[in-house]
Parts: sequence; structure tokens; C-alpha cells
Amino acid sequence: MGGACRPGSEIWRLVTNFLFFGPLGFSFFFNMLFVFRYCRMLEEGSFRGRKADFVFMFLFGGALMTLLGLLGSLFFLGQALMAMLVYVWSRRSPQVRVNFFGLTFQAPFLPWALMGFSLLLGNSILVDLLGIAVGHIYYFLEDVFPNQPGGKRLLLTPGFLKLLLDAREEDPNYLPLPEEQPGAHLPPQH
Repeated sequence: MGGACRPGSEIWRLVTNFLFFGPLGFSFFFNMLFVFRYCRMLEEGSFRGRKADFVFMFLFGGALMTLLGLLGSLFFLGQALMAMLVYVWSRRSPQVRVNFFGLTFQAPFLPWALMGFSLLLGNSILVDLLGIAVGHIYYFLEDVFPNQPGGKRLLLTPGFLKLLLDAREEDPNYLPLPEEQPGAHLPPQH
């Protein structure tokens, strides 16, 4: 059937565009390191015990980056994902001091330092600006607006994600069956 593509036949590109960080080189490894580091710090910090909210941040950010990226003809969004993660972490950790190639400053300046570094490496800063903008929108809707007078949470994690990913709360009055209790399978000691 040749090279004709049906609309929607390459839906996988909606996810894989976030996995491309350019050709192997310094910039590639730098971006991979930052995605790993700040993804981990978010997951173990402000998203501890909230896996569904963590996944929803990715879904919200990914959808918004894809839409805005299409408007700006940006098709590879791995670096934007990294900038979004760094931005959200930095805003939630404003008192943390970071060291970036010998310069020490407060965490909220890190996304901007990374954008400047990206410019020095010869990369387009549009991708960084997209990630920072989407990170700011997420941070504002999740952390700022709900705490304003008359504000409320506008980003609500869907219930099916919470059901699927978050641990169920233990009922404090639950008594396990004897065979479910630790050591119940062991014979009594004499």
C-alpha cells in the first residue's frame, strides 16, 4: 500500500517526541541527566505517595506542550519536558541553593540558567521557553491559584488514575484473618 499514512496511524509520535534529546553528545547526556534527577526529586519530594498526581502532571504538561509546540512548529519536546520538570521542582523548592558549573544560586533561577546554557550550546531557546511556560502554568494552577482568596484547584487528577496508581488507605479497624497475619504459616514453637 505504499507510503500513504492514514490519519491517526502514527499516534505513538505523541509520546516519543518527548523521548528525543538530539544526537548523542554533551547536550543529549546533559538533558537525560536533568530529566532523571529532577523527575526523581519531584517523585520523592512533593509527589511522595501521590503517583496519580505525578502521572497527571506529565499528562497535563505533555498535552499542553504538544498543542503549543504544534503552534510554534516544535516537534521534538524532550528538552521542553526537562525544562518543565526543572521549573516545577525549582518553584516548589525556593530555598534550595543549587550549584551550576561553579555558580551558586536559589533554585527558582535554575530554569533560566539552563536556558542560558542551552543558548551557549547553540540550541534554540524556544523549546526551553515552552517547557518553562508549561511548567509555570502547571505550578500556578496547582500551587498558587488554589491558595488565593476565592481560588480553587482547577487541575483535578482523574479518579481512575488515583484508583489505578495510588495505594488504598488502610482501614484502622481492619483485622486480618489469622492466615493473613505475619508468621501465621509457621508452625507453633515449643
